[in-house]
Amino acid sequence: MKLDENLPVDHRLSMVYRVGAGLTGLVLLAFGALGFLNRLAFFDTQGQEIAGLSSNGLLSLISVVVGAVLIGGAVVGGNFASWLNMVVGTAFLLSGFVNLALMDTAYNLLAFRMPNVIFSFVVGLMVLTFGMYGRVSGGLPDDNPYRRRRDAARAGRATRGPAAKGRG
Repeated sequence: MKLDENLPVDHRLSMVYRVGAGLTGLVLLAFGALGFLNRLAFFDTQGQEIAGLSSNGLLSLISVVVGAVLIGGAVVGGNFASWLNMVVGTAFLLSGFVNLALMDTAYNLLAFRMPNVIFSFVVGLMVLTFGMYGRVSGGLPDDNPYRRRRDAARAGRATRGPAAKGRG
C-alpha cells in the first residue's frame, strides 16, 4: 500500500504535517547554527551548553541536516510530510533511549545530557503526533480518507470471513 493513494495532496490535513515539520525543522536549524557559530569541537563528549542543551559539532551537524530534511518535507507536504514526520519522530524517540544509555560513557559522541534526552523525547512525540494526526484516531470524521479506507478494508474482511467461506 502506498501512502500516496490514501490522502489527496491538497487535503486539509496536509497543513498540519507541513506546519509540524517546518516549525520543528526551524528549531533544529537554529540549534545547529548556534553550535556552528560557537565553533564547538566535533567529537567532544562533554559538549558545551547551547540554548540550554549540551552540544558538540557532530550534534550541530546532525541538527542542521535533520532540520533541513524536515523543512524539505514541509515544502513537499502531503503524505510525504506525514510519513517523514513519523520516521523522524520515531528516530528522535530511539535517539533519546540510546543516548540515555550512553550518557556517562566514552561512547557519548553527541554529548547528550539529561536535558537533551528529555528534548529528544518531547520533540519525538511531538513530531510523531504531527505525522499521525488524522491517520490514527478512534473518532475520525466520515470524510477522512483513512477512515474510509479502513472501513472498506473491514467490510472486505467481513465478507471474506469464516461465514463467507461456506457461501461458495
